[in-house]
Amino acid sequence: MKFAYKARTRDGKMVSGVAEVPGKQALIEMLGKQGAHLVVAREQSADNKAGGKKGGFFKPKVKSRDLVVFTRQLSTMVSAGVPLPRALVTLADQAENKYFKTVIGAVGKDIESGISLGEAFGKHTDVFSDVYVSMVRAGEAGGILDDILKRLAVQTEKDATIRKKIKGAMTYPMVILSITIMAFFGLMIFVIPKIGKILTDLGGPDAKLPVYTQALLGISNFSLDSSLVMHIVPIPNIVFMIGGMILGGIFFLKYIRTPKGKYKFHFVLLRIPVLKTIIVKVAISRFSRTFASLASAGVAVLDALAVTGGAIGNKVIQEELAEAAKQVQNGKPLSTAIGASKHFPPIVAQMLAVGEETGQIDTILIKVADFYDEEVDTVIDSLSSIIEPVMIVVLGSIVGLIAASVMGPIASLSQNIGDE
Repeated sequence: MKFAYKARTRDGKMVSGVAEVPGKQALIEMLGKQGAHLVVAREQSADNKAGGKKGGFFKPKVKSRDLVVFTRQLSTMVSAGVPLPRALVTLADQAENKYFKTVIGAVGKDIESGISLGEAFGKHTDVFSDVYVSMVRAGEAGGILDDILKRLAVQTEKDATIRKKIKGAMTYPMVILSITIMAFFGLMIFVIPKIGKILTDLGGPDAKLPVYTQALLGISNFSLDSSLVMHIVPIPNIVFMIGGMILGGIFFLKYIRTPKGKYKFHFVLLRIPVLKTIIVKVAISRFSRTFASLASAGVAVLDALAVTGGAIGNKVIQEELAEAAKQVQNGKPLSTAIGASKHFPPIVAQMLAVGEETGQIDTILIKVADFYDEEVDTVIDSLSSIIEPVMIVVLGSIVGLIAASVMGPIASLSQNIGDE
């Protein structure tokens, strides 16, 4: 079996690699001999490489709602004393998602063979995230699995709610933008050429037209021209323009999935005024809720920071957490290390300091998470109310420009003809 792993050495450094060992326990023993302890491990196979995701464009997915329901029901059954194998068989039978049903069945078989629940979940990282797996392992180690599963259900539900609200806020502008682009190309192909012919008929080939009208006619003529490939096949340039946009989008999506591209993309997102506010508030909420859950489960601070960083969703802020972990390793309090971050506001560091003094970091951070969840809701609601009038102004400006480009020259040429 091959495992992609992250481990922490005795001097606090995070190391990663791939090892081929008989099982997870053998990996733990191997790392122990090297003076390191395992933080996260993912099994690799032909269809489950590094990230544990199924290949193919139409890969099966498990919805957040299904995962929340499963987690809550498993928590209830564990609290009631139902054995894990029987609970998983029951949950697999009632699962509506076929792929999820298969995953739960595989987890149940692993449990029956003697594997821990956390390790069984760790084989399916396309369904169960690193944070999910780490918290389940911590819950098993501390004997509080039912409580951890309840926390996980709440956390998964909160994340799903935030994602749904953000998608809802962006749906309207994306639909309008798509319609605008299609309408623009439609005008360039079918309408503008006819209007250009009318203007030529009225004023002749030497007619003086406004600059914006000439620009519009120039774009239309170039779109319908086949000069780019006239020696090969007479295909209009607009076909290559649309193809270029699609290919550009595909290459862009592939680039931002690479570590370097993702970091740069996230860096740019943090420079966009309104979007930056949403991203930072969501990141703080996720950090607070995830770290609080891990801390309450007894996970070490450095390991909790390593796992939490991957759950934030922004590589730039994740790097800041990694730097904070180094400072904690050097003996600084977590509140001081977080306070040095560019994107974490002072209130988070102050609340952490209070939690460190009172020994209630998890309780304090849950309150911070609730506060920033409300802040995200407020920002998204205000964003939704701003987007509609802005889009109306943009569309109105485009329509007005096209109307002025067309009707102005026609009226002017008609008047000149009348005067003659």
